[in-house]
Amino acid sequence: MERRQIIAELRQFFSIEELVCDHTFAKWGESAWQFLDTAYLHTLLIVRKHILQRPMMCNYAGMHQRGLRCNMCPLVADKRTVYLSSHILGKAGDFTVDGMTAGEAREKIKKHAHLLPYAIRMEKDVSWLHLDVLPQYGLEQKIYEFKG
Repeated sequence: MERRQIIAELRQFFSIEELVCDHTFAKWGESAWQFLDTAYLHTLLIVRKHILQRPMMCNYAGMHQRGLRCNMCPLVADKRTVYLSSHILGKAGDFTVDGMTAGEAREKIKKHAHLLPYAIRMEKDVSWLHLDVLPQYGLEQKIYEFKG
């Protein structure tokens, strides 16, 4: 699927403001789509439209660091050692799924792993659905669950 088509379809479910931090949106507005990885966007589309089939919220209700994070975000700016994450690389988001716990969402995604266009990572034992496409060196499984 072509990137342009993926973004067009995703716009039915998400605004760019939901997927990037408020600093990034303030500076780049709608152009901020450029910072999100195509594999991540494609995976997000499949998870939202074909697997979970229900609203997913990233940045909402005063939260601004659940999607793409920039160097101005407190979660990044406060780091005193090298910090690389799927969030700062435009490959991740933390979501709340309407009508489902994060655990239920993770289980449903695992049950439908065959629909995923790319291998994903999900954070386990948290109250949100962390979803990313950061390649996990040395692992070949379709879904890798990690403890944050």
